[in-house]
Formats: sequence, C-alpha cells, structure tokens
Amino acid sequence: MSTAGVPSVVGMNLTVLAASGRTGLALTREALRRGHTVTAIARDPGRITVPPSARLHTVAGDAEDAATLAITAGTTVLSGLGTDRAGVLAAGAKAVVAARPRRIIWLGAYGTGESAEVAGEAAAALSKLLGDRLADKIEADTTILTAGGTVFHAGLLTDGPESPRRRTVALAAGPPLDFEAVISRATVAAAMLDEAETPRFPGTIALPLPT
Repeated sequence: MSTAGVPSVVGMNLTVLAASGRTGLALTREALRRGHTVTAIARDPGRITVPPSARLHTVAGDAEDAATLAITAGTTVLSGLGTDRAGVLAAGAKAVVAARPRRIIWLGAYGTGESAEVAGEAAAALSKLLGDRLADKIEADTTILTAGGTVFHAGLLTDGPESPRRRTVALAAGPPLDFEAVISRATVAAAMLDEAETPRFPGTIALPLPT
C-alpha cells in the first residue's frame, strides 16, 4: 500500500517521541509530508535534523520524566523510542499513558512478548540477545496495549526507502521471524502514520511488512 498520493487525513496534531533517533526522524518527516502538525520531542532538539516547517515544534524532553513531555490530551503520540538500557521503555510507556493523549502508537520488536509464538523458533535467540531488555520491552508493550494503544512489532530495521509494496497485518498473520529479512524505518513510519490516520488495530499488536 503506497502513500504517495494525497493524505487521507490532514491537519492532525501529532507528538513524536524520541524524534532525534533514526526511527523518530522517519516518523517526523513522514508526518510533515502528510500535512500534519508535529511536536517532536528529544533530549537534544538540535539533533532533530528535518527541514524547518511552520508545522514543526521541537521540544526538549526525557521519556523517563513525564513532567518534561509536551503531550496534550488531543494529540496522538507516535513513539520511535529505542534503547540499549533496560527500564527506559517501560518508564517511557508509563509516562506517555499518564499524559492521557488521544491515541498512542508504539514501536516494539517482532519476536518479543505476544509476537514470540507467531515468530517461531528464532524468537528464543532474540530473547537471549536482548537479555534484561526483553522484560522492559514486554512491560512497555503491555502498558500501551492496556491503555488501548497500538504496538507495531517490526523486524530488523534499516535506513532504506519506503517499500512501495508494504502492508500491515494482524499478529495472527505474521510470518516466521527471519534475521535476514529487514524492513526500512521509512516503511515502518508510514505504517504507523497510516494507523494514526485510520485506526485499524487499537489495543492490539500490528505487524508492518515490506511486501
């Protein structure tokens, strides 16, 4: 499914968490391209390297400190948060939920938590690789899902272009986890923006696929 044409929903107020990271930047660029107003949150807003726009507002904030997150009740939050340190994701999820935004669309990892069984044998190897970060990811996902948000479980991320044949499926339709199969951050960002504009998977896990 391509989004090259006119966006289906214009003028939404979106908040991007971890906007200076590679996935956060992809989310911010795609949201602006579709005509939305974006509040981009990062510890260092100077690292949010997207062209200036009247619809872009950059804010300094820490995902672990709810008081610094510029999240309002009418906004939809899209999270590109990722970390090598256990505890950050769970704390961030709780902070976002506490802010009571209109909707939350969160990024998780395919093969963890609820998607482990569908992902198959490779999920066990992934759990060993993640170590103590696995429990953090699962807790964050659970927090978001319990609040009615959508969690996108993506495979290995790359910096390639958006796939013109991309699609989003429900968890039950997921393929076995393949460590050689990759999906671009641009593709994942487009899928998450689709969900923000037209909710299909509230309170559940969705799988973005390149083909």
